[in-house]
Amino acid sequence: MKIAIGSDHAGYELKEKIKQFLKEENLEFFDAGTNNSDSVDYPDYAERVAEAVAAGEFDRGIIVCGSGIGVAMTANKIPGIRAAVCNDLESARLSREHNDANVLAVGGRVIDEKKAKEIVDLWLKTKFIGGRHLKRLEKIAKLEKKYSLKRGEAGQ
Repeated sequence: MKIAIGSDHAGYELKEKIKQFLKEENLEFFDAGTNNSDSVDYPDYAERVAEAVAAGEFDRGIIVCGSGIGVAMTANKIPGIRAAVCNDLESARLSREHNDANVLAVGGRVIDEKKAKEIVDLWLKTKFIGGRHLKRLEKIAKLEKKYSLKRGEAGQ
């Protein structure tokens, strides 16, 4: 499994700890930045990760900001991305089983290293169960298409 990972300044320290965990698990990853704790804008890094996942360059993405909320909101603007904020194990499990989340968003100011590693581990190992949940993902994909066409028709 290939993973793209990125963060803003508020998530930088936790991102580095998650990278160490990925190395220990022998998982291939690409760090889309940021590379230090200097103030940056989270949309830039969330977009890099989300675009790489949507393009099929990576199987999954992990993004970190202070709460996980801003990066998830940004990533979800990219068609094909299903980013979920998961700062607990139950959300991580359900985001994969029910929603087939392909991007995990966590909060560097919300969870500690131990919890982050547990969440990442569970999220990476959990499979999408399909079934009744598949039709819901198809509805999300239709909405993406519908609204991208509307924006295109409006010249945006």
